[in-house]
Amino acid sequence: MSELLIYLNGELKPKSEAVVSVFDHGLLYGDGVFEGIRAYGDEVFKLDEHLERLYRSAHFLHIQVGIELPELRDAVLTTLKANNLYGGGYIRLVVTRGIGDLGINPKKCTHGATVFIITDQIQLYPPEFYEKGIRTIICSTRKHDPQCLNPQVKATQYINNIMAVIEANNSDVLEAIMLNLDGFVTEGSADNIFIATNKHIITPPVFLGALEGITRNAVMEIASEIGYTVEERAFTNFSLYEADECWFTGTAAELIPVIEVDSRKIGTGAPGPVFKELKAKFAEYVKKHGTKIPR
Repeated sequence: MSELLIYLNGELKPKSEAVVSVFDHGLLYGDGVFEGIRAYGDEVFKLDEHLERLYRSAHFLHIQVGIELPELRDAVLTTLKANNLYGGGYIRLVVTRGIGDLGINPKKCTHGATVFIITDQIQLYPPEFYEKGIRTIICSTRKHDPQCLNPQVKATQYINNIMAVIEANNSDVLEAIMLNLDGFVTEGSADNIFIATNKHIITPPVFLGALEGITRNAVMEIASEIGYTVEERAFTNFSLYEADECWFTGTAAELIPVIEVDSRKIGTGAPGPVFKELKAKFAEYVKKHGTKIPR
């Protein structure tokens, strides 16, 4: 098998040669933005929505991407094509502020942004857990206050989330649920969260500290179209424990059911009918909202 090709600043390079400077602010300070994007078959799901969010995040952080959106779209598709990923894959698109000095002043980054695209496979959770569900915990690591960093900025500084994953690892579960400073449920370490009670679906509003996930929005759209009541509403761990169903959504995770939180069984302790219907509908939905990978 040939070596994976990485897009780096306008060139396709073998994985072993795709390197960035140790003076890059993305490495030194987590000073950058990123998107995780999914390809299903020979189409990229919601590609333009992901790219638009990337540019919004970069604009917020005063990072000049240096490439117009159509050119970056072509770069994503070209990288997938170069790696022959026509059966589905995962795209990690990263833009950092670029090379500077050892200080944090972004004005010293005068070489332009660093842009790289990795296209490969990803498996966030073992396949069997999509059928039987996962156990999780509410971790002690709290979500950043939105007044510190707006949750809609998908920045590369992910220590807050990594601390949540460490707690999950220490508890021998696959994911952790993060509360905000007021004790409201926000999201998982890398996923949005939903609960359902009496077929009424609730997800935390983004102003509490949750990312406005693209898969999250797709699931809300699907659920509304097939007749469910969907509400963005604050809730605490009590509502979570008492829910009939719970599940996570995300680009890498897709939809995965939660059957236990803090050793408390959720509903029947098995994936519920609402989740199963939405998962099936999502599989149909992705086929209608893709950008073709050129052959």
